[in-house]
Amino acid sequence: MSTRFRLKDRTEAANQLLKKLSKFKGQCPLVLGIPRGAMPMAQIIANGLNGELNAILIRKIPAPFFKELAVGAVGLSGHILKLPLAMVYEIPDSYIHEEAKRQIQILRKRKEQFNLPELNCKDRTVIVVDDGIATGATALGAIHDVMAQKPAKIILAAGVVARSTADQIRKRVDELVVLAEPEEFGSVSEFFSDFSEVTDEQIFKLLKRQSLPPGLPESSI
Repeated sequence: MSTRFRLKDRTEAANQLLKKLSKFKGQCPLVLGIPRGAMPMAQIIANGLNGELNAILIRKIPAPFFKELAVGAVGLSGHILKLPLAMVYEIPDSYIHEEAKRQIQILRKRKEQFNLPELNCKDRTVIVVDDGIATGATALGAIHDVMAQKPAKIILAAGVVARSTADQIRKRVDELVVLAEPEEFGSVSEFFSDFSEVTDEQIFKLLKRQSLPPGLPESSI
């Protein structure tokens, strides 16, 4: 696809993805947004599919010599995804595990902040939503965390994914639903006319009024 591909905003991306995901309506899928940016998109998709909305919290494990470079990822489950770069740079497992512990502490605080219910992906159709994916560390970490809970099916939906990263993701999910896979990829924001920041307050509010599966009382939020 052309690198000139451009979306108006996350709402447009979510609505276009919703059309591609329509076959899952009626299956009560669990729709997991990756905070922050993907959460408004996940809400639109969850509501459109009559699914359940939640967030999946993932943190990158940074390289010791360059904090912007991810060499792994970890979720609240404690399952660590070690990326090939960790082996390329010969980063010891001891560092990976110690850094993962620090990132988990941050994740626990975020979970409490957002008052998130426990994830239960077992035997469910799970749709992980991201606005855009460049290197894929966070998205791959989310997939890794969900797979550990043995879902019936896992789908990753995103507005735009770098071509090389899309190839990696397809090997790990049942289905990748994406609007564009450009070969040239600088940053996610370049594919959106409006890529406004999503705040913690916005996430808290939308999770509080999340779409509930049929018969689930509001008091269980």
